[in-house]
Amino acid sequence: MPQINAVITGVGAFTPEYRLTNDELSRMVDTNDEWIMTRVGIKERRILKGEGLGASDMGAKAVEDLVRKTGLDLQTVDLVVCTTVTGDMVIPATAAIICDKVGIHKALAFDINAACSGFLYGLDLVSQYIKSGSKKKVILVSTEKMSSIVDYTDRTTCVLFGDAATAVLVEPTEESIGLMDSNLHADGFGREWLKIPAGGSVMPASHETVDQKKHFVYQEGKQVFKYAVTYMADAVVEVMHRNNLKADDIAWLVPHQANLRIISATAERMELPSEKVMINIQRYGNTTSATIPLCLYEWEKQLHKGDNLILAAFGGGFTWGAQLIKWGYDPK
Repeated sequence: MPQINAVITGVGAFTPEYRLTNDELSRMVDTNDEWIMTRVGIKERRILKGEGLGASDMGAKAVEDLVRKTGLDLQTVDLVVCTTVTGDMVIPATAAIICDKVGIHKALAFDINAACSGFLYGLDLVSQYIKSGSKKKVILVSTEKMSSIVDYTDRTTCVLFGDAATAVLVEPTEESIGLMDSNLHADGFGREWLKIPAGGSVMPASHETVDQKKHFVYQEGKQVFKYAVTYMADAVVEVMHRNNLKADDIAWLVPHQANLRIISATAERMELPSEKVMINIQRYGNTTSATIPLCLYEWEKQLHKGDNLILAAFGGGFTWGAQLIKWGYDPK
């Protein structure tokens, strides 16, 4: 029997129209463009505006874009996985809501929460369904309304995050392309430095938790930065070593867009020149699990079949990892 691989065959995306610039933020909190650009490299971020709109609305738009680009028949989709930390509600899964909004009926659908590493975790998981032969057309949605969990009076976090959604189609192939290697990790000790304290079973919502702003994302930047720089780069280098890859063999590094200094440190460990690194953090900020596929969406016309891509992420939990992908198609 031939070996079955899982390959991305299309990428869709949605970004809200509203741009929250550094100049506007400087009128909301004590910050300025120079400080933000020096620390993280973000110039603006997209924000979803409108009453009653959530992650599923952006996810549905991304799926619709995917359908427009690929001609996908949604009735053939047998699995939808959504990576998000900002789901519409605790129950039901945002994946199920997206299915209803786009007209996918009776497919297996569920969510994954691996924070900023969500896309890597999701891609690894759906590839197992495909390799087993149980699923053949899979949509992996990454959608984040980070503006819903950001305290816009906290200068340390409100400058970081934006809203966006992506949808990738993953299918089986007998060719030697697609997800070639996956190196993923988690360690819960990091929960003290990057978390949303309230809203779960340990600290259910109450007047006190709302008043104390415990439903917003909390981060100790120095600690997160220290581990992100080391762990993300280590995961990348390990993938390169076990696949006998040098910098010259890599077409692109596709890093999570959290901090320009973390991205640069990872590229330096790989000995990879900056022109081989996908960077759009200056325009979107940190859209959590959507950052990596949003890069794939924006660079899609520059990718060619067989290109070696290294995907890398680090997120809350802590979760982190790297993957090797051989790109599955030429520019369309």
